[in-house]
Amino acid sequence: MEEKLKIGLEIHGYIDTEEKLFCSCKAIHGAKDSKPNEHICPICTGQPGSKPELPNKKAVDKAIEISLILNCKINSKLPWQRKHYSWPDLPKGYQNTLSGPHAFPIGIKGKFEGIGITECHLEEDPAAWNPKTGEIDYNRSGSPLIEIVTDPDFTSKEQVAEWLKTLKATLGYIKAIDKKAGLKADVNVSLPNQDGKRIEIKNVNSIKNIVRAIQVESDRQKKEGAAKEQETRRFDEKTETTSKMRSKENAEDYRFISDPDLPIINIQKTRIDNLKKQLPETPKEKLSKLIKKHKIQKGDAEILTKNLDLVELFESVVKKINPKTALRWTIVELPAVLNYNKLTLADEGLEILEEHFVKLLNFLDKGKLTEHKAREILRKFIPKSFDPEKEVKKSGKISDSSEIEKVCDKVIKENGKAVEDFKSGNASSLNFLIGQVMKHSKGRADVKKVKEILEKRIK
Repeated sequence: MEEKLKIGLEIHGYIDTEEKLFCSCKAIHGAKDSKPNEHICPICTGQPGSKPELPNKKAVDKAIEISLILNCKINSKLPWQRKHYSWPDLPKGYQNTLSGPHAFPIGIKGKFEGIGITECHLEEDPAAWNPKTGEIDYNRSGSPLIEIVTDPDFTSKEQVAEWLKTLKATLGYIKAIDKKAGLKADVNVSLPNQDGKRIEIKNVNSIKNIVRAIQVESDRQKKEGAAKEQETRRFDEKTETTSKMRSKENAEDYRFISDPDLPIINIQKTRIDNLKKQLPETPKEKLSKLIKKHKIQKGDAEILTKNLDLVELFESVVKKINPKTALRWTIVELPAVLNYNKLTLADEGLEILEEHFVKLLNFLDKGKLTEHKAREILRKFIPKSFDPEKEVKKSGKISDSSEIEKVCDKVIKENGKAVEDFKSGNASSLNFLIGQVMKHSKGRADVKKVKEILEKRIK
């Protein structure tokens, strides 16, 4: 029997705010379309004499919401700490954080999907330092970061992967994390019953790589034996190896002290209660409701619950449209169009109005549009939807049998080989002929009637 691992995570994500934590500079989190050092000021670059502004209220609220959804107890007084270390990406020589031995994190002692949450705390991001060139980009310096620290409750890489997928979907529901920046994690791995020290793998940047790093590090420890001292390692995804960066620091190495320039944040109970009321249903709650209320198969419901914007659209559309039509066009047809254009419903600049989507599906259900034409109109909804009525009037479904017969006769005449192949038992040839009729009718012919007429004509 394979020995179980002892795994804990320190998960980092950018809180989705317009401004940085202690200044009014734009929080862009290293966006590719920004020039280096474009969104900076004396505060976020640590200029002598500069003082921080009061903490970004939205960032604090979002951190509280994250803590609440992870079932944490919220601390009422939050004193800021200075975490000292000397790296080129930290211009002040310290990082402002709500973590440390004398700190009170925003949330503590939580539980999420069976895994204990040690704490959730807020802190500022360092700058981006390129050790090869020595260049430093301060655009992300001072951006608000949430850190979620779990208890070492995981016992396998598979458990970690499933838990992170659920966490990612849940955080997406409260729209607290910048999803374009994604999540990173420091992964702590040790072998139980070997009296070894904890090994931390730093800054692993995807669920796939987290799983691979756990496997690689556990294999290394099994081969080399339990670690004699705590250490921090890096994971190289190209070589699939971990290598030592340094001995793992202890809290005293960071010389934590209270920050005299920042006041203690007092969190009132009314503020917590109001934020709790605003929290949406979790993906788990949505899943249960979709299955019970709308009688949706679990697999389809799971597809919906992975995306809040998609499931909210379905819940609204299903009130006005045949449930089967609403489901298929929400989880299959619409995502196909979005994926082709590399978009999501939440992307800036995309505007698909529910009323237009509903009207399109109504025309389809009433037989005024073919599915082919409905898909064509849906594609035209990118980047901005419109009332589909005009499109339907000029390209509505052709149901008149005599008109379809004319097109079928033309296709039969032009495709003699396909006709003979069908007569010889090649069923796929009929699909080809149907496709030709749809092409000639510009996708407007009633497919069911086309099939019936072709079969009758060829026989």
